Amino acid sequence: MATYLDRILAAHRAAATADHRSLDALREAAEAAPAAGRRPFRAAIEAADGLAVIAEVKRRSPSKAALAPELVAEVQAKAYQSGGATCLSVLTDAEFFGGSPEDLRQARMATDLPVLRKDFTVGPADVCDSRLMGADAVLLIVAALFPTLLSELVALARHLGLDALVEAHDEAEVEVALAAGATMIGVNQRDLVTFEVDTGRAVRVAAAIPEGVLRVAESGIGGPADARRLAEAGYHAVLVGEALVRSGDPAAAVAALRGARCG
Repeated sequence: MATYLDRILAAHRAAATADHRSLDALREAAEAAPAAGRRPFRAAIEAADGLAVIAEVKRRSPSKAALAPELVAEVQAKAYQSGGATCLSVLTDAEFFGGSPEDLRQARMATDLPVLRKDFTVGPADVCDSRLMGADAVLLIVAALFPTLLSELVALARHLGLDALVEAHDEAEVEVALAAGATMIGVNQRDLVTFEVDTGRAVRVAAAIPEGVLRVAESGIGGPADARRLAEAGYHAVLVGEALVRSGDPAAAVAALRGARCG
């Protein structure tokens, strides 16, 4: 029986196979994209006072009913910035998450925050497209990529001026991410096979991430108490979507997360 991850990756790989654009031309276009206006994603997290918040623009999840079907990316992004978000994460997958590249463009234009393109990257064209649509960072999921391809995409992102958030789910995947050259690792507490959340996963896996590598905790973060626990475990940032889009007051919800402190 196909899992959520199987279905999502199958759809993205089919789209990649059907994409007949010249990869060389696409890469050249991405290389030629103006450098002016780039917003360093990793550096913004490093410069944050306390725990950084990566606030996510997210309409729905494959495992649940719609979270915020009427969400307007521009409005949501502005609210996040007013609440003190450090960076934005924007879903661009249409079929499973209800997102789009236009959501990313609107969110980025509405704020001065660095933006992560949150999607299921399966090849070099996706990284180039991320640069062309205006993203400042790209998500690379260890579970979705062979190690050699992961290394290639980390290097390509760096070449194009994108930061790469490399997502792992356990200690073994952290090792793969490090071998691929990751300098920013996200630990997703959601199992991409079952889509169940284990709120203790990030704390357990934190010890496998060495000093000098930026740590981001993802999924299962409901409020300041969760954020504080993750900060105490050594995380530099939390990536939060569902709790924010369902909060009713995203600016206040972000501010509460930013106020979380160790101890």
